[in-house]
Amino acid sequence: MKLLFKQRMFSWFDSYDIYYENGATAYTVKGQLSWGHCLKIFDARGAEVGTVRERVLTLLPQFEVYAGDRYLGAIRKEFSLFTPRYDIGFLGWQVEGSFLEWDYTVRSAAGQTVAVVSKELFHWTDTYVIDVANPADALPALMLVLAIDAEKCSRN
Repeated sequence: MKLLFKQRMFSWFDSYDIYYENGATAYTVKGQLSWGHCLKIFDARGAEVGTVRERVLTLLPQFEVYAGDRYLGAIRKEFSLFTPRYDIGFLGWQVEGSFLEWDYTVRSAAGQTVAVVSKELFHWTDTYVIDVANPADALPALMLVLAIDAEKCSRN
């Protein structure tokens, strides 16, 4: 299952539209005014389904992930020299990325591919394709991509 992740061009806060391959809206993400990034995720009907919130005053970037009001865990950037590494504490997933952090693969603890994320170049705003192996992993994969994108935005 593929999701197309597009950042909105004219928005005061981080705002994204996520579409299925057929063009139907899968999720809408709206940034909120807060200390650090706070991204609320809504399904196609407008119901809030998740939140990605940056923890501030940490040595390396860290994001808390919620499904509704339920805390799932944290996504932490790990220290690495040449390739990005993230610890996804609540799923046991690992991220293997490229030097530029535009393309990466998410793998389960057993080494199976969970999702492949690639950035499409030559667009006015950030545009990613998230290819998820199991549709049940779509929301957690989206949360991971949002956290990584927010971390890169904070760094730049």
